[in-house]
Amino acid sequence: MSSGSKKQVAMVTGASSGIGKAIVQQLLKEGWIVYGAARRVEKMADIEAMGAKVLSLDVTDDASMTTAMQTLLSAEGQIDALVNNAGYGSYGALEDVPLQEAKRQFDVNVFGLMRLTQLVLPSMRAAKSGTIVNISSMGGRIWMPIGGWYHATKHAVEVLSDALRMETEPFGIRVVVVQPGAIESEWSSIAAQTLRENSQGSAYQGTVEPMAKVLEDYPNASSPNVVAKAVSKAVNSRHPKRRYATPMDAKLYIFLHWLLPDWAWERLIASAIQ
Repeated sequence: MSSGSKKQVAMVTGASSGIGKAIVQQLLKEGWIVYGAARRVEKMADIEAMGAKVLSLDVTDDASMTTAMQTLLSAEGQIDALVNNAGYGSYGALEDVPLQEAKRQFDVNVFGLMRLTQLVLPSMRAAKSGTIVNISSMGGRIWMPIGGWYHATKHAVEVLSDALRMETEPFGIRVVVVQPGAIESEWSSIAAQTLRENSQGSAYQGTVEPMAKVLEDYPNASSPNVVAKAVSKAVNSRHPKRRYATPMDAKLYIFLHWLLPDWAWERLIASAIQ
């Protein structure tokens, strides 16, 4: 946080659980004014008790996003950091997943993220300062079968973030991507549940069930605090890195995907989900 006397203001989406809640707690400890935003307002009573200001937010509803941003700016007159964390994983073979579900995942993970970014940019441009942190995933750099739609959303977040970084740099705005690996949260259980829902009677059951077990038993999952600390580095630095992969499994898988030819990556993934 800057040495100036005026506190900095952040909005964190998806703040009702897991990574989002950990980010809110981390920034509160550092003295930020933090708005936690999520659909499940009742799940944010604990961070509200810590000092966070909670907002009802549905990233698939334009009116909800507009109202939330107007509420924050009317109260604070500024926003110094937007952490786009809201998102979910929906898994299933590409043949099995209904297009309505695929579109919903893009609405939440991509279009909601970008619409909220559009709403915050005028204020940041006027201030000639601000940081936008997009929570992607190691899945934005790698891919696995049965997760095609999810990976597609996160690959989109990566590309949009890169384009946005160059577009907004002349206005003093920083754009950072954080790429979590295996993290203790509701994410994996929800992903496994949607996988099974999308795959009843599937011809791909031989791959579906092993993948569901991988999601449910996420090996060596780390605390959401490791992601919160990466976000802290991003928003408190004048010159943050473009990407923060965390924890070590994210760094390892991203490196292996970069290093290996496609055929070798396919064999690696096949062996991991058998």
